[in-house]
This record gives sequence, C-alpha cells and structure tokens, in this order.
Amino acid sequence: MVRSLSCDHFLKAGGPLLDVRSPGEFARGHIPGAHNLPLFSDQERAGVGTLYKHQGRRAAVRRGLELVGPRLAVLAEQAAALAEADANLRVHCWRGGLRSSSTAWLLETYDLSCTLLEGGYKAFRRWLRQALARSQPVVLLGGHTGSGKTDVLHALRSAGAQVLDLERLAHHRGSSFGGIGQPRQPTTEQFENEIAMALRAVSPHRVLWIEAESVQVGCCRIPPELFHQMQQAPLVELQRPDHERLDHLLATYGAMPRQELVEATRRIGKRLGPQRT
Repeated sequence: MVRSLSCDHFLKAGGPLLDVRSPGEFARGHIPGAHNLPLFSDQERAGVGTLYKHQGRRAAVRRGLELVGPRLAVLAEQAAALAEADANLRVHCWRGGLRSSSTAWLLETYDLSCTLLEGGYKAFRRWLRQALARSQPVVLLGGHTGSGKTDVLHALRSAGAQVLDLERLAHHRGSSFGGIGQPRQPTTEQFENEIAMALRAVSPHRVLWIEAESVQVGCCRIPPELFHQMQQAPLVELQRPDHERLDHLLATYGAMPRQELVEATRRIGKRLGPQRT
C-alpha cells in the first residue's frame, strides 16, 4: 500500500525525490534536490489538459495512457537507476493526482518502494509560505560594495553561526556587476524554494545572519515574508578603507570579460548619472 504523507513528513522521510511533472513545470520551480522524471512533455501535458477540458476525464486519461504506455519500461528503469539500495522513493506531481498515483503503481509493479506527497507540489508551495513567515531573530550585515560582506558571512558560518547566503542561492552578488561570472539565475519561484529549504535547516531560536540586500537580488525577488523581517532587523555595518575595497573588487572582477564590465558600468549610469559614473 502506497503511503501519502503531509509535506512536513514527506520532506523528513528521506530517499530520492522524483518530480513527475513536465519539464516546463519543473524549470519554473521544484523542491530542491528533486529529479525530474516527467510522464509527459510540455506539449503532451497541454494536449491532455485541453482534452480534459473539452471532452472530460475519460478521454484525457485514455490519451495519457496512449502517450505513457510505450515509455513505461524506460520510466521504470530511470526510477530504478535513481533509487539507492532499498531506499524509499518519494514521488509527487502538481496536485497529488493521476500522474503521481500512476507512477506509484508503476514503481510498485517494478518492486520499488515509494511514498507520495499529499497535495503534490501545490501543497509544498503552501507549506513554503508558512515556513518563510516563521519568526526568526535576524541580524543583517551591511556595508559598501567591496567591503567583503560575503567573506565575513562565510567566516561567521565557519565559527558556528547560522547564515542565510541569499546571493549564493540567487547566483548573483547583488550589485550591477553581481551577475558576471555567475551561473544562470533561478526563477523567483525557485529562489523562494531554495530559501525555504535553507530556513528549514536552521534553528528558529538562534540568530540568523543575512547580508543586507534590496528586495531584488539580480532578477530574483526576496519573498515578502522574509524581507519584512529583514526590514525590522538590526544592522551591523562593515566599514573598510577605500583602498581595501578597491583591492577586493579588483580581485573579484578584474579578470572578468571586459565587455561585461563595460555593460555593468553603463547600467550604473542610469542611476548615478554620467558624471559620477
């Protein structure tokens, strides 16, 4: 008998996590650490949804079976490859409906143990809003660009402090130059997912250090529940002489492609004006 667990218990359960939604759904946002094992492509999912809307459930299910049937053996092998020795597979779709229950049937037929997420990814997103709103004693670390705030956060973490590194999660250093040399940024939805899972791993009773940021970190927007707490938090300002800041900025960006540096400087000009730039 396949079990369905609430989001909190599902996340604690352990074992490989399989997201059976379409690639497009997965790309917009997913539970961190999940593997995408889609039953349908984006086009196939849209087609089945349209059929459901106009001809009803039975026609949509029949079309889904036609699409998935020839791929069942491949899907089972892919799941088996992700399963660790005797590990329980955790499976979810969007609402905890046909896609996840069908996958559970396939896995059990293939002698693979699995657990379903009750309510699917939609339930995870509801859990996320509560997790982000959890009260936490926050202290911000501020300072001018080039002060080495991220290095100080890393040193605090090494010393045993709790740290939430928003710039690492956003793949962006926060300034106009912050995206240079970084991987592609996640969607804001995925950024929220990463933050929620990071907060899940820290104690709500100990101070959490966060670098002072505007509401946008590159293209990623800090969730309002967390940003409100950051606005109320005390600020520790890191002050360093200009020559140290210049050395730090040159060490960070000096070897970056010249044209990207030029473009980043021009972006500053929109805010500072040509003379200051």
